[in-house]
Amino acid sequence: MRATMEAAPGVGLAAPQVGAGIQLAVLHDGPERWGQLTEEERKIRERNGLDFTVLVNPTLRLVDDRDQASFYEGCLSVPGLTGVVTRHRSVRVEALDEHGQPVDRVFSGWAARIVQHEVDHLRGRLYLDRVETRSLSSTGNYARLWAGQPPEEAAASLGFTLR
Repeated sequence: MRATMEAAPGVGLAAPQVGAGIQLAVLHDGPERWGQLTEEERKIRERNGLDFTVLVNPTLRLVDDRDQASFYEGCLSVPGLTGVVTRHRSVRVEALDEHGQPVDRVFSGWAARIVQHEVDHLRGRLYLDRVETRSLSSTGNYARLWAGQPPEEAAASLGFTLR
């Protein structure tokens, strides 16, 4: 799964995405995935990197259910589309790692977004189930119109409210 995620390239992959009916997700984010993000954009998104992580049978709990952030998100299962998704800024995950050892960890910022996205896959959900529908865009239009802009700009222009 790691090789598939990296080849895509992606920052996370859940077993159901590759046809495996098990509760397993892999995660990894770093400079090689940040593309054209400026330092300021990276800071706003709290995208600080995430070492390669394996989560088996993860359970997710919210740290603060009122602390949320909205950003454009995409998915390897739905290539060519992106849209604004509101997610919790911090989550606590209990799982097993690739060696069967317990994991009890708080993920925050962009890493929390990745974890929530992958756990959604394990629960049979796609980001499209959570997307602000008026924000849904082709990746080409996103690059042309919204890349580098805060999601608030898209919300104001497209007529939706960020949660």
